[in-house]
This record gives sequence, structure tokens and C-alpha cells, in this order.
Amino acid sequence: MLLSLHIRNYALIEKLDLKPHKAFNVITGETGAGKSIILGALGLLLGGRVDKKVLFNENEKCIIEANFDISAYRLQNIFAENDLDYENIATIRREISSSGKSRAFINDTPVNLETLSQVSSQLIDIHSQHDNLMLSAESYQRNIIDIFAENLPLLTEYQALFQDYLQKSKFYQNLLAEKNQAQDELDYHKFLLDELFKASLQENEQEELEAELGILENAEEIKTKLAESLYKLQENENSVLSSLKAICRDFEKMSEFSSIYEELAERIENTLAELKDIAREVEKLFQRTEYNPERLACVQKRLDEIERLQKKHRVKSVKELLQIQQDLQNKVESVLNFDEILEKAEKEKQIALQKASQKAQLLSEKRKKIVAILEKELQKLLFELGMPNARLQIQILPTELHAAGLEKVAFLFSANKGIAPQEIRNVASGGEFSRLMLAIKYILAGKTAMPTLIFDEIDTGISGETALKMALMMKEMAKNHQIITITHLHQIAAKAEKHYFVFKEDTETRTISRIKELSYEERLQEIAQMISGTKNSAAALQSAKELLQNS
Repeated sequence: MLLSLHIRNYALIEKLDLKPHKAFNVITGETGAGKSIILGALGLLLGGRVDKKVLFNENEKCIIEANFDISAYRLQNIFAENDLDYENIATIRREISSSGKSRAFINDTPVNLETLSQVSSQLIDIHSQHDNLMLSAESYQRNIIDIFAENLPLLTEYQALFQDYLQKSKFYQNLLAEKNQAQDELDYHKFLLDELFKASLQENEQEELEAELGILENAEEIKTKLAESLYKLQENENSVLSSLKAICRDFEKMSEFSSIYEELAERIENTLAELKDIAREVEKLFQRTEYNPERLACVQKRLDEIERLQKKHRVKSVKELLQIQQDLQNKVESVLNFDEILEKAEKEKQIALQKASQKAQLLSEKRKKIVAILEKELQKLLFELGMPNARLQIQILPTELHAAGLEKVAFLFSANKGIAPQEIRNVASGGEFSRLMLAIKYILAGKTAMPTLIFDEIDTGISGETALKMALMMKEMAKNHQIITITHLHQIAAKAEKHYFVFKEDTETRTISRIKELSYEERLQEIAQMISGTKNSAAALQSAKELLQNS
């Protein structure tokens, strides 16, 4: 429900503040006074395009701001999805700078136009004689049936099941494509895998072979160095071990003089033991180290094979080759096991399809059940709205399963005798469209919480009893929904709880549009003017008074 509307610096409006009644509001005024400008401003809150030319004063910012009570609309999920703070009173604002740039806000949080429209479209529904594409849309017609049948909870359940089916179907198709691609690559992957398996790679093998290669290539020099080291360690008369043994004996003799020498003697003895062990290791290495051209060739060949595989697979280590080997093995095994995986995925897809189809079938049954009732109620209202020969036929045509169920909906309409009903977009005039839309919204008003309904001169071309019936319908709708109607008919204007008058005021420099809420006396004069079309007569004033008293 719209609580307040503030417009500043827009078109002919310098400043406008509106606090509509929660039920039925009318706006009247002379043609060109600025009633449509208010709708244009509301259109900006719905995400409409901005033009710098709309600025009343090009040097100042334009602001359109509205406060809504949104407690009845269940918008918590939409707010959460868009990271917006939810409060029962929501503020929606659109600003246009003097440069023509636009910004939008919901509860003071900046939002893009898509988010603005997503939220505001739940709060404002503007309907004019020229805004009838919505009724022509198949999705809107189907939604009318679902609201009338109170199908929305069931539709939500179905759509969740349908989305689950789509996801499982897509997963299955992707698996199938993946299998076909993998099948094409299987022989090549098996060739690569066999080659790596045949190589019998070990993770640290390359480093060990490179170390061994270094020894084999320098075996003679290494053996010479080892011999020299062994000679210096133990074979020379003044070898390291001989000298250290003599030093050790000297310190053992001195140890009887002081514990200091005893400790040093122990340390020297330990060092001597370590050196003896080193000498034994050097001797073993000396004995093992031989020039071996066969082993050298074998190691070189093995390293060449590893490097060839690394170059082929564009890696630099055996560890990476082993990872490639594992990946190839997984791919080969997955292809070999794909039939089992595909069978499971297809089974899950079919189960999801069955669940969605069952729910769609239930949805179809409920839709078909109320079609005749809806047709009858709409035709009755169209008769009362001055269209006695109107015929409305609702077709439900079976289709493949889709996002909205198992059928396509078509509203067929004829306003005249002898003409078969056709699709609405092909046969309904603007006035017929408007009355049909009013009848639809009248019926739906008792079924669901509706946004603030704004009717822009949908009463054009009607009068008398038809006008009175339209006024009574709006009055009835306003018991549970906020209605704002721009009208030229006194029958409608008299039924409202609040009556606003739009007028132009000329200043020294320009014309300004203004709006004011009429008092009872002002309202009496305005309705009398609407009745007579000229200077108010006593009869017109009396008629206006009777209309207001009977409202």
C-alpha cells in the first residue's frame, strides 16, 4: 500500500506531496493539467527510462520517493536475494542529477534498475487504456487462472520440481557428451597410459640416477681421490689415524694429573673412532668404484627415456608424470564405467520427470476445473460494464512439460454478435481491453494481495449505468486493496474516500502543475462541474450532493 509520494523538480511539478487513503482515491483535473505527469513519475519508480528533459529546473536534482507498507506482500525472499534490509515500511527512491544521471535506492541502499523494477512491480500496478500488452501475454493469462484457482502454492511446488528435473536432465546430457568425447579420446589415452605404465617410473628415481651418472662418468678420478684419502687417513706412516692415536695416548697419560685431560682424552678417542669408521667407508667406496661402461650406458638410456616423457607431456619432474599417469588412469576407468554412471543419472532424471509430471497434472486438473466458472463470472461483469454481447472463451491447450506446466492458455474474446472469439490482441479495442482488465482485477482482488492499483482514465467512452457499475466495482475492490483512479466521470469521483485535484498555476516565468486534496465543499463544486461541463448550476450541485451522500 502506498503511504506517501513525494515528487520534486519533475516535468511541470516543482514539488508535490501525496498521502493517499488506504482504500479508494480519485484524481481529477482538466486535460493537460498534469495528471499523466504523476504517472510518469511513478513509472520512474518502476524502472522507467530517464530523460534529462524531465527536470523542472535543469540546475537541480529531481527526486521521486514513495513509502509503502509491504507487510502483506511476502517480499522477504526478494529482499534477501538482493541483500536488502527488510522492513514492513519500505522507501523507494529515484534521483536524477542535473547531468541526467540516474540513481535508485531501496531503504537507502543503492540498487540497479532491474532490482528496483523487481521490487516496485510488486507494489504498484499502473493500468491505462494504452497499457494492454500484459493482458495479451500468455503467461499473464495463465497467472489469472492460477490466482483464481488459488494454485500459487501448488505452482511453486511444481516449479521447484521442474527445476530439479531440468538440472538432472542437463547433468545427464553433459555426462553423455562427456562420454562421447571421452570415448573418442579413449584409444589415445590408453596409449599414453600404457607408455607410462611400461616406463615403471619411481618418484625419486631421476634424482638418484643423475647422482649415479655423475659418479659413473667420473669413476677414475673419484677412485684416485679415494685412494689418496685412504692413504692419508691410515696407510701413511704419519697418517691421520696414527697421529691421532699417539695424541690420544699422550692425553690418557696426562689424565692422571687432571680431569680436564681425561675429558679431552675421551673426546679424542671418540673422534678417533669416527675417523676409523670414515676410513672403512672410504675403503668400501674405493673397492666399489669401478669404471662400468655398461652401467653408464644403462643409466644414460633410462634418463633419456624419462626426459623424453617429460618433454612429451610438458612437465619437469617424475612426480608430475606420475600425476598425469593417475589422471589418465582415472579417465580410462571412467569411460569404462560410464555406462553405469549414465544409467544412474538417467534413472534420477526419469524420477525427477515423473515427480514434476505428476504435480503438473494436478495443476492442470485444477486449472481446467475453474475455467468455466471464471468465464461465466467475467462475462457477467462485462455485461454489467456495458458489453452485453461480449464473449470470453478460455482455451487450455496441452503442451510438452514446461516451466508453467502441461498446457498453454489462450484468452479468446469477441465484443460483438456474430463474430467468433479470437485472441484478445487481435480483436479488443482500447476501451474493451480496459473494461476486461478491470473485470479481471475485480475478480482477482478477492483471491490475493494486490499492489496499489492505479487506473488511468480507463473509463473513457462510458457513461450512465455502466459508469456507475465501474464505480461500484472500484469501491468494492478498495475494501481490501488500495485504488488510485484518474477519471473524468463524476460517478467514479463521488465514490472515493479521498479526492485530489490537479491544476495548473501560472507564475511570472512559467506554468506549474499542482495537486491538492479537496475538502467536501471543493469536492461538491468539482463533481458538479464534471456533471454539467459548464458553470455549476443548482441542479448540478444538487446531483453532486446526492452522489456524495450515496457514496
